[in-house]
Amino acid sequence: MTKVAFIGLGVMGFPMAGHLAAAGHDVTVYNRTPAKAEAWTGQHKGSAAASPREAAAGAEIVFSCVGNDDDLRSVILGGEGAFAEMGEGSILVDNTTASAEVARELAATGAESGIAFIDAPVSGGQAGAENGQLTVMCGGERAAFDRARPVIDAFARAVTLMGPVGAGQLTKMVNQICIAGLLQGLSEGMNFGQKAGLDMEKVIDVISKGAAQSWQMDNRAVTMCEGKFDFGFAVDWMRKDLGICLTEAQNNGARLPVTALVDQFYAQVQACGGNRWDTSSLMHLVAND
Repeated sequence: MTKVAFIGLGVMGFPMAGHLAAAGHDVTVYNRTPAKAEAWTGQHKGSAAASPREAAAGAEIVFSCVGNDDDLRSVILGGEGAFAEMGEGSILVDNTTASAEVARELAATGAESGIAFIDAPVSGGQAGAENGQLTVMCGGERAAFDRARPVIDAFARAVTLMGPVGAGQLTKMVNQICIAGLLQGLSEGMNFGQKAGLDMEKVIDVISKGAAQSWQMDNRAVTMCEGKFDFGFAVDWMRKDLGICLTEAQNNGARLPVTALVDQFYAQVQACGGNRWDTSSLMHLVAND
C-alpha cells in the first residue's frame, strides 16, 4: 500500500483515483469543486482534502489530472499548492495533457526540494479510465519511474517511459496529431459511402478487416454514420490539445498542415454548438456542408 494523493476529479481523474483506492492504496483526493470530492469519497475508500497542499501532506506519490498548463500551475505551485507540502523523495505524476514546457518547469522547481517529476499523459478516453485500461506515456528519470510504475498500473494497461521529462507530453502530441488526421479521413470516407448509397454497416465490416482498420473505426464509425456525437472526448479538449501540438511544432520546426486544417474544422464544430461533442463530430461538417 502506498500513500497517494489525487488532484483533479474530472471524467478521467475520478475513475483513475477510484482504481488506486480499489488497488489498496491510501488515497486522499482534492478537487476544485468540493462536491466532486465528496461524491468520490461516497463511492470509494479514501478521504478528501480542502486544498492541494493538504492532500499532498505525507503522500509518497501525488497524481494530478487537470485542464491545462495554468490549471496545473495553480494546484502545484504557491502556498496552497502540492509542492508546498510534498517531502524530499516524493514523486509528482502529472496525468494532465499539457505542454512539455510546463513539465520541464515543474520538474526543475520540484528538484529544488528533492521532489521527482513524471509527466504521464494518458490515452484511452473516459472508457479507458473507467475500465482501468489507459495507455500512459511517461517522461522522467528511470529511478522515479520504476518506483511509480507499480502504482500507476492500477489504472493502466500499458505504462512506458519514453525519455526524459517532457517526452511523455511530446508522445501524447504525436498521438493527438495522428488521431486528428485519422478522424478527418474517417469522416470523409463514411460520408462518401453514405452519399454513394452503400450499406454502411457492410462497408464498415469489410474495410475494418483491412488496412483502413483503426480504433476510431471500430468504436466510432457506426455512431458517426448515425449522426450521434453526444459522448466521448470533447471537441473543446481536442482543440486544447491541438493548440499545444501546433505551438510545439513552431518550436521544433515540424510541419503540421493537416493538423492545422483539422483544428480549424473543430473550430467550426464549436461554432455550431458542438463544444462538448465527441471528436468524431467532424462527420457533422462533411455531412452538412
